[in-house]
Amino acid sequence: MGVTLLTLKSKIITRFAPSPTGYLHLGHAYAAQEAFHFARDHEGTCLLRIEDIDHTRCKPEYIRAIYEDLDWLGFDWPLPARKQSEHKAEYWKVIETLREKGLVYRCFKTRKEMPEGLYRGKAVSDEEVRMANNEKPAWRLSIKKVEAYLGEANLPFTDEVLARKDIGTSYHVACCHDDALQGVTHIVRGMDIQPLTAFQNLLQCLMGWPVPEYHHHALRLNPDGEKLSKRNHDTSIRSLRTEGYTAQQVLDMAKP
Repeated sequence: MGVTLLTLKSKIITRFAPSPTGYLHLGHAYAAQEAFHFARDHEGTCLLRIEDIDHTRCKPEYIRAIYEDLDWLGFDWPLPARKQSEHKAEYWKVIETLREKGLVYRCFKTRKEMPEGLYRGKAVSDEEVRMANNEKPAWRLSIKKVEAYLGEANLPFTDEVLARKDIGTSYHVACCHDDALQGVTHIVRGMDIQPLTAFQNLLQCLMGWPVPEYHHHALRLNPDGEKLSKRNHDTSIRSLRTEGYTAQQVLDMAKP
């Protein structure tokens, strides 16, 4: 790990932002290489961010393993790494800002109640009953209101959830907020996240945040041509360490 840096002076700042929902695998090793080496090659800085807003899936032991695995692989980052779970109040302020602009609304719909395709709508008709029953709503961005606000038409987005019922925020809000706060200039991440970029750019526009430059790299796939997954218990960096592989061997294995 690197030393504490209170003020970054790099012109290029990127980040590696894993979620601690399982042990890092070879796909993460490759993604880390892409992000950290991009910063190195451009005389910049790569931050480590722990995206642990989902308390239903993230665990402390996985956070510790992230630090250990990345340190073992030879990566270096400024301290402290930002843990999103410690900053939920900041993310809620984003929702409040959008509420003041009239761009978000409460929604009690469950996934089973959601129609297929692009969703544009308001909360279900029994909203008042659900509120009286102390049900927690999600908060969705109203694309119709956004179109009126921006003076644009036919934006190709659904009414995305910006604050989940159970955690009070969302991936979109937390990552875009932190990218702006931390001065991230370049985002280096996998092709699987590329489809989310346009919506995140919209959120950045609505909040007046700078838009980083995006670079999407190839994915490390399994023999069946599928993306590696923690859920499928694909080969973890931790297990490869235990089996006696060197860090360089693991990095070489991680390449697509």
